[in-house]
Amino acid sequence: MVAVPSAFDKVGSRGTSARLRDGLWQTAATGDAGRAMRIVVFQHAKVEHPGMFRNLFREDGYTWDVVELDRGDTIPDLDPYDLMLVMGGPQDVWQESEHPWLVEEKAAIRRFVVEMQRPFLGVCLGHQLLAVALGGTAGLSKTPEVGVMPVELTSAGKVDPLFRGMGSSITVLQWHAAEVSSLPAAATVLACSEHCAVQAFRYGTRAYGLQYHVEITGDTVDEWAAIPVYAAALGRALGDDALAVLRSDVADRLASFGEDCRHLYRNLKRVAHG
Repeated sequence: MVAVPSAFDKVGSRGTSARLRDGLWQTAATGDAGRAMRIVVFQHAKVEHPGMFRNLFREDGYTWDVVELDRGDTIPDLDPYDLMLVMGGPQDVWQESEHPWLVEEKAAIRRFVVEMQRPFLGVCLGHQLLAVALGGTAGLSKTPEVGVMPVELTSAGKVDPLFRGMGSSITVLQWHAAEVSSLPAAATVLACSEHCAVQAFRYGTRAYGLQYHVEITGDTVDEWAAIPVYAAALGRALGDDALAVLRSDVADRLASFGEDCRHLYRNLKRVAHG
């Protein structure tokens, strides 16, 4: 993996071509200028990166460009990209005065999903940004969710291509105090939990939001707990020894989290390639 100095980080191989394997279009380095799968990643905190997805991108030879909006990166031309991935962050989706770049980010999401009609996956804050960019709303949760807990697929989620083969109940990592309060028109709820009515949704046929996290690695808990607002939410949710409790809970399920991420990623590729 080589980082190329620019306004954003370019990761992966330059020049790829598509091949069909196990019924899925994948890419392999060729050194030419052939058309290939390219991914743009919007980040809002250095430690809230694609996590496990990065390993899966490398396995497929995909390239991904990281745009760190909170660090002043500008949004690049979106035309070359086949998939947009928008990660979480400590910001709230409505804090446009504090973070003016949120305005441009929402516009870019709207263009990519509505005008360009290309595949999209938003995680946590990225999930909320997708909803708001398309006309929905988000606000503070009545009951913040932090910890390892289940989400339940709706009847629509059970038959949706993104969740094919994943079962009706999925154990996930939650770490949020805001949530989608109303969906844009033409959106469908795919998963919910006891305290959050919109854990996952689809807009159109190829844009998805997940309130929970699937990208967890062995470093996730400690890295996120170093963010003050996350640490405070963790303490309120889990009390004394909150970090040790969450660290243990995630470690116990890390292998299954990885399996679920890989399964969802395979499904996402099928969706992305139609």
